[in-house]
Amino acid sequence: MEIIDEDIRLFIETVKSNSAYDFSEYTEKSFKRRIEKVVADNRLTVNELVRKMEKDDDFLEKMVRDITVNTTELLRDPNVWIMLKDKILPEFQDKEMINIWHAGCSSGQEVYSMMILLNELNLLHKANILGTDLNTTVLDEARKGVYKYTFNKIYIENFDAIFNTEEEIKKRKSPLDFEKYFDINKTKDTMVAKSLITGKAIFRKHDLVNEKNKFDMNFDIIICRNVLIYFNTLLQNRVFELFHNSLKDKSYLVIGLHESILGPFSSRFDKKQLYYQKRNV
Repeated sequence: MEIIDEDIRLFIETVKSNSAYDFSEYTEKSFKRRIEKVVADNRLTVNELVRKMEKDDDFLEKMVRDITVNTTELLRDPNVWIMLKDKILPEFQDKEMINIWHAGCSSGQEVYSMMILLNELNLLHKANILGTDLNTTVLDEARKGVYKYTFNKIYIENFDAIFNTEEEIKKRKSPLDFEKYFDINKTKDTMVAKSLITGKAIFRKHDLVNEKNKFDMNFDIIICRNVLIYFNTLLQNRVFELFHNSLKDKSYLVIGLHESILGPFSSRFDKKQLYYQKRNV
């Protein structure tokens, strides 16, 4: 079924009128693909979908969860993690605490990626790690730390690119085994995070678009990768304002490789290779 602009507007307005969610400023291109998927999955027309959402709050919540599902991977884009490992995280060796926020964390693989880095740098014990997302289903998955091995096995190569280069092995005097952090069962097709890294992060529901920083702390690092591409410019600036207000001075923001800070907040951050640093007030 072809989705037209009127269908998108009807879906967004129905959600806004019957819940606290507001997708008005999402880019139409990304939203169109997602509506096409939920329509196909539920075998309903947009009008039938809308009528059901108006009558059934649980169904509306399910549609919001389905619409907001994002994919994420372990140690995606190794150069970003190498940058964090070599340039940013070592700055915190002599500090008492490090506060890290993964905004839009989806099913949590990037949160576990960060915990691996922190542990290898002997920083995990003094880190406060927060993972947030609008979608409660993926947050439950993140808390469990249980993933499909066949989907994630390609990303184990990223682990080697970060931790098992010739230089790293020479420095460590031995290769680092991925199974230090995950139990792999190829028969069951599972990859389960070990207790070494589970339980350290806190996962909470949070709406980047409509909620402020409600976490009683400011952050040293905020990571929000490949979320902003779904927002239009107005919405992106709203989120950049949230991040700017939630970061300590001279602290760090890491966004997607194809995302950038434009407009009024570009003057409040310094661009540094693969990350941004908040300027002093």
